[in-house]
Amino acid sequence: MLRLVSVVAALAVGATFAYAQNLNVIKERKEAMKAVGGAAGAGGKMMKGEAPFELAKVQASLKTYQDNAIKVKGLVPDDSKTGGDTEALPSIWEKKADFLARLDKMAADAKAASGVIKDEASFKAEWPKVMSNCGGCHKEYRKPPKQ
Repeated sequence: MLRLVSVVAALAVGATFAYAQNLNVIKERKEAMKAVGGAAGAGGKMMKGEAPFELAKVQASLKTYQDNAIKVKGLVPDDSKTGGDTEALPSIWEKKADFLARLDKMAADAKAASGVIKDEASFKAEWPKVMSNCGGCHKEYRKPPKQ
């Protein structure tokens, strides 16, 4: 009997640990994507003329895109499909290669733009190319926003 209790307790501890990892990964993924959203917002305001063009802020936003696209690639293990109020859709894991390729493209586009954007004119030409990565992923891989 004591042995059975020990086995059950060990399994419970292991399950709790695995679940905690799941929630931690989901939290990290959400934070990374929130950072990307903040970076998009800063540039978006400049594009709309709601904020003045600032090259340093644009470059910081592009760096955020690059860093977090790469980071998110490591934050989609199979045990992070559910829980933690995730906004990720199951299609991420069903089409994982496509999702990871889109993250690579986002990072590459942001890196390319960071080398080209030198002033407001080049910003207005290049920023939309980076932002074009967002919509498709959101439609395919993210739950619609709650209204």
